[in-house]
Amino acid sequence: MIDPKRLGDRFTMLAQIDSESRSEAQIAKVLEKILIDMGAEVLFDDAAGKVGGDCGNLVARFKGNTDAEPIFLSGHMDTVVPGKGVTVQFKDGVFRSDGTTILGSDDKSALAIILEVMDVVQEKELPCPPVELVFTVCEEIGLMGAKNIDLSLIRSRFGYILDSTDTEGIVTRAPSANKITAKVYGKAAHAGAAPENGISAIYTASKAIAKMELGRIDPETTCNLGVISGGMATNIIPEYVEVQGEARSHDTKMLDKVTQNIVSIFEDTAAQMRVSGEDLPRVEMEVEQDFPNTNIPEDHRAIVLARMAAQNLGRTLESKTIGGGADANIFFGKGIVAGVLGTGMTDVHTLKESIRLEDMVNCAVLILEILKVHATGETGA
Repeated sequence: MIDPKRLGDRFTMLAQIDSESRSEAQIAKVLEKILIDMGAEVLFDDAAGKVGGDCGNLVARFKGNTDAEPIFLSGHMDTVVPGKGVTVQFKDGVFRSDGTTILGSDDKSALAIILEVMDVVQEKELPCPPVELVFTVCEEIGLMGAKNIDLSLIRSRFGYILDSTDTEGIVTRAPSANKITAKVYGKAAHAGAAPENGISAIYTASKAIAKMELGRIDPETTCNLGVISGGMATNIIPEYVEVQGEARSHDTKMLDKVTQNIVSIFEDTAAQMRVSGEDLPRVEMEVEQDFPNTNIPEDHRAIVLARMAAQNLGRTLESKTIGGGADANIFFGKGIVAGVLGTGMTDVHTLKESIRLEDMVNCAVLILEILKVHATGETGA
């Protein structure tokens, strides 16, 4: 029932609309028209002002034709850079860009698939529960759309986000993460004439970093310092440096332990290097939760439903644990369960990004079956 040509044509059209993070208004307008023409109620929240963008999150409601519980389908409208002027090329069943930009299958494949599914539901008058489509903004720059979404617009308590590669898996576990910033203060002096009068913020930071365990801490925990900025010139003792990093873990207690260890090392190192009669070097630490973890039980209806649909299609759907974050983490933290499904996108965030039409079709078939099974109550969920 899925129309591969229509799906491919729509993906191409959406991929060629510029929509880098904070600039999703153009694609949102196109989606709004398509959805209204399909009979959906379309709403936008006020996230634009909160994320510094030109568009809020889009929520579209389809009434369905059964009294089943509402379910949501989601993807994000934004892309990473370079995402302007995308030219889609299709050869041997595979979509790619012309090599000068990303393709944008992350996550426009999701948008195209979801629209195709709702087209088929309406054309074939298939059993369908009430469906809410949630198309977010600014996912690529810290899940900002999901973090600022107006939950009063969403009635569903569970659903699926199409934002992964693996078409034979469903993400049920993802880590929580903390952002960590160390602001190290020293004292400026001429590096050649009077270095003894200075206190190097960079030296202090480097001494602290040398004491840290970074990378993979254990099978469920990672830690990274990714940005260092500071100093003014090679002949000036640097009076300020800022170090930005993160810690992630599936174990919240371990995340707290690793985070506190980083904080303590910076603070203790600054105290140990403090010059007599000076309050320097000193450090200010900032810790902010980036996103909470996702941990969906195997017997949750979202997992049972998806597995039943896959089984009906002669497929298997394995639970997956990943090390990254997605809108699903934010929704989970807000009490909404979202299994993450794959569309087949590969090499995302690179100029080599590609996606096979066959994978998109298979994803659409699975989503269609999920809606049918939920509408008819086959799982008893």
